[in-house]
Amino acid sequence: MNLKKLITGNTSFDHISHGGLPIGRTTLVAGSSGSAKTLFAAQFLAMGIMLFDQPGVFVTFEEQVDDIRRNLKSFNWDIDTWEKEGKWIFVDAAPKEEVIIAVGDFDLSAFRIRLERAVKKCNAQRVVIDSIGSIFTQFHEEMHAIRRELIQVTLTLARLGATSIITAERLEEYGRITRFGVEEFLTDNVVILRNVLHNEKRRRTIEILKFRGSNHEKGENPFSINPEKAIVIIPLSAMNLKHLSTHVRVTSGIPKLDEMINGGFYKGSINLISGAIGAGKTLLVANFVNGIRAKQERCLLLAFEESDEQLYRNAAGWGINFKQLEEEGLLKVICLYPEISSLEDHFINIQEIVKDFKPDRIAIDSLSALSRTSSDKGFREFIIAFTSYLKHHEITGMFTSNTPLLAGGTSDTEGNISPITDSIILLRYVEMNGEMQRSIAVLKMRGSKHDSSIRQFSITEQGAEIGKNFAGISGILTGNPMLIKLE
Repeated sequence: MNLKKLITGNTSFDHISHGGLPIGRTTLVAGSSGSAKTLFAAQFLAMGIMLFDQPGVFVTFEEQVDDIRRNLKSFNWDIDTWEKEGKWIFVDAAPKEEVIIAVGDFDLSAFRIRLERAVKKCNAQRVVIDSIGSIFTQFHEEMHAIRRELIQVTLTLARLGATSIITAERLEEYGRITRFGVEEFLTDNVVILRNVLHNEKRRRTIEILKFRGSNHEKGENPFSINPEKAIVIIPLSAMNLKHLSTHVRVTSGIPKLDEMINGGFYKGSINLISGAIGAGKTLLVANFVNGIRAKQERCLLLAFEESDEQLYRNAAGWGINFKQLEEEGLLKVICLYPEISSLEDHFINIQEIVKDFKPDRIAIDSLSALSRTSSDKGFREFIIAFTSYLKHHEITGMFTSNTPLLAGGTSDTEGNISPITDSIILLRYVEMNGEMQRSIAVLKMRGSKHDSSIRQFSITEQGAEIGKNFAGISGILTGNPMLIKLE
């Protein structure tokens, strides 16, 4: 059964819902306090007016109309003008200060008349009722009557041909759908918004729990509240592995490393540099950035541990001029503390920068710093979304990750990204005869042969130097180098 759907205008939601909300039906949007239910519903109306010139009605059972207007103005929606033009109509059903005294049976017939009048007045195609649970708190002893009357409200909306959203509150993120356990039986569709606190970190997600008679993506998808775009969803469940692949190679910026990886990284590949502090990860990133000179490519460098002045100084010490690359329009450097935004916000901001700057390469130094802002699950989902985005745009990526031990070891960050990388380069310290040396090895190169030896790696005034392999020595990557006795 393929229902006709109304495009909501929220591109990412339309993506995970396979086309929007079923036309002429009512959708329940349930969530705990602060989960963005009202914003989701208001965005549905605003997008209808701005993109499709579809009028809407906003019914409030809880907040005062002036408060809603004030809160929504921060998203640059011109609600005042829409009201004057008759495209947005408020129906104020919120309780006033006077005490409500119930006399006789509970009856919403007067409200239905007001609602129908408002829908017909502007020929509304979209209707929002926020929040239906307020009725239950006032007339909790008449639950059966309330349910009967609310069914009549949804039937009225269906008769008028409106596509509607009803919001309802829930008390827990992963418990019963709504506070009173009644609202979900009044609607054909159920969408759940969550704002989960885990290890002192908040994570917002959206899940389409039920679309009766229609397909949709399953599972939770993270979302963020953006000052300009309101709710922006990262559609993890709708991602696929249909990105393009190519045999075109791009230079790492270090000729010897290009030799080790059989001619350079594949264009559009995801490449991880793993190493302890001071092992040379940022140096490899600087050379990767400098590699854009050969073909006048563009690179976006996102640094989460050092300031731009530190990066310029360090690169200059290796003979690489970041400032000149920026002046030529080939490089864009962005330095941020990772804690200033959620991972979802970082991802959305990166997408906007990519759209404007159109880079051929992206380097992130380091993923380990970025991982501090989220739970393991949230970070893993960010990595999946971000790498999928880069591959679909054929952008070559280089990420760095810190190992917990000087001699190696695997971090949680690497555990999340390693399976989806195309190549992994290991930088390790090696203690030889009372002296600390560095080594470099290509652990993985998907789709290509590569040098499997562990080579000497040093940092000089001229930059990175890759030397001979450590012949006759084993245990380097485990941190226990031993001379091999030849018989």
